[in-house]
Amino acid sequence: MYNMNFNPPRSIRNFINIVASKNDLFYKALQIAPERMNYCKKMDSLLVEKVNHRKPKTMEDIEKLWYEGYSESTRQHYHKSRYHFLNLHSFFTGNHTVELRGFNSELHAGKVRSYIVLALALNNQALTQKCASSKKPQTDNEKFAMRNYLNRIGFIGEEFANCREHLTAHLDGSAAWRFRAA
Repeated sequence: MYNMNFNPPRSIRNFINIVASKNDLFYKALQIAPERMNYCKKMDSLLVEKVNHRKPKTMEDIEKLWYEGYSESTRQHYHKSRYHFLNLHSFFTGNHTVELRGFNSELHAGKVRSYIVLALALNNQALTQKCASSKKPQTDNEKFAMRNYLNRIGFIGEEFANCREHLTAHLDGSAAWRFRAA
C-alpha cells in the first residue's frame, strides 16, 4: 500500500538521526573493525547538527547539507562523503538508493539474515516515523539498549530470536535486565 504521507526529506532526516543515535551500538554489535573506519565512518555530527537545526524541506536542501564542506565535485563516483555507515552519495548521484556500509562480509546465514532484516527495519523506521531524534540512548547496558531498540522496530517474537541473538552477541550487559541486582 502506498503511504500518502511519504515525505522523502523527512525520511532521509529520520535515517540520519536514527543512525547517529545508534552509531556506537551498531559499530560494536556489527563489529566494525578500526581498520574499516576509513570506509565506514560514523555519522558526521556536524551534518546531524545542521540537518536538525535547518530542518531541510526538499531533497535539494538535504543534498546541499550532505556535500557542504567538500571541495571535490559532487558527481565524482568515489566522493569522500560516501565513506560513512549511512551513505547518501548514491542517492544523490542518480541511483536513488541509500547504502548502509556497516555490514561485514559474511557467509553465516543467520548473520546475513540479521543484517538484511536490520537494514529493512531501519529503512521502514525512517520511512514511517514522523520524526527521529539523534539523541544517543542509555549505554550503561548495551545489550539491553539494543534489545529494546530491536523490539521497538519489530524484532518481536520467536521469528526474530536468531536475529536478536546475532545483533546483541558482542554487546556488554544483560538483555533481560537494565540494572543488575546488587
